[in-house]
Amino acid sequence: MLVSDRRQTSRSLADLAREAARAGLDDLQVREKDLGGNALLALVREAEQGLRGSAVRLIVNGRPDVAEAAGTHAVQLPEDGLPVSDVRRAFPDLLVGASRHSVEGVRQAEGEGAHFVLLGPVFLTPGKEARALGVDVLAAAAQAVAIPVYAVGGIDALSVRRAVGAGARGVALLRPFLTASVAATLAELRAALG
Repeated sequence: MLVSDRRQTSRSLADLAREAARAGLDDLQVREKDLGGNALLALVREAEQGLRGSAVRLIVNGRPDVAEAAGTHAVQLPEDGLPVSDVRRAFPDLLVGASRHSVEGVRQAEGEGAHFVLLGPVFLTPGKEARALGVDVLAAAAQAVAIPVYAVGGIDALSVRRAVGAGARGVALLRPFLTASVAATLAELRAALG
């Protein structure tokens, strides 16, 4: 999963989306927390244009109303955001992902009806070094629930094998995709998983 942050790249989201579609990425999450509804909707529609005709699942962070208005596949809810169960009721056609930071949080998200969880930060990541959970917590979370658990935080070609080995069903990355080509980053990750 590519997680966007337009402040960390000179490429437009449409360009990143086109790269993601060509490279065969699974998911693209539009995570632009500073934008209001109209600006976020415009950006999501820009990403949709870049993904047109591909199988890439488009996810909007934190705003189920924008996800629904844009006709996207899913919404990713921050741990301190809207309750999963409320969003499932109000937006029954959306897949609902939940960001969590503990095994208990993952269990709770599943209990509230989340379709998948992003757990992290799993590894050291700039600005969150003291909060790295490690692979033991990831393994415990993956074993505790039936829904997919994705690892986020400090994922790169060196750590991806440890994350998947611990039970992560997928990984989410921000910096590696934004600082290098999507295809090259994805190729490195796939090669590391061998």
